[in-house]
Amino acid sequence: MLRLASSSITRAELLRAAGIPFLQESLDFDEDSIIAPTPKNFVYQATLGKYRVNLEKFGCADYPLLVADTVVTAQGKILRKAKDEADARAILETQSGSEVAIITCMIYKTPRLELLDISSTHYFFDVFDPKEVERYLQSGEWKGKAGACMVEGFCKPYIREVRGFESSAMGLCTEVLKPFL
Repeated sequence: MLRLASSSITRAELLRAAGIPFLQESLDFDEDSIIAPTPKNFVYQATLGKYRVNLEKFGCADYPLLVADTVVTAQGKILRKAKDEADARAILETQSGSEVAIITCMIYKTPRLELLDISSTHYFFDVFDPKEVERYLQSGEWKGKAGACMVEGFCKPYIREVRGFESSAMGLCTEVLKPFL
């Protein structure tokens, strides 16, 4: 059993699918204060901030602590969670027909072990159909998603090539985590 310090439904689903027992509770961390020169540095700083806040509150003696954060990048831009529908549309336009990297950082902490992993998955997308983009925007499924991206949903039919683990792109690289449990 571990403590997933994340409110992400997708991360919880990944743990369930991997057969990893967990309880889910977390404290928020303000990512808007982060100034980072690269997407990889940003996701590391965000994860480290979440880790520090949650480790102080929960510790890791009762349950190992697991925190994670994900960032999406394309065309040299960090594509954060969309603020509104117009922002989501602009983010999706940046991804359409492009190489998109989804970078996930996780920290797993027990009293005897600390694991830090930064994994990336690269997607090469075909051009998005404008009508499907509008349907996706109207659905609201993009809300709360890094880069308004759902590789397991909207983006799936546009994937031309993948390099990396889908779990990492979905927010938690369970393939890296499992050997340490």
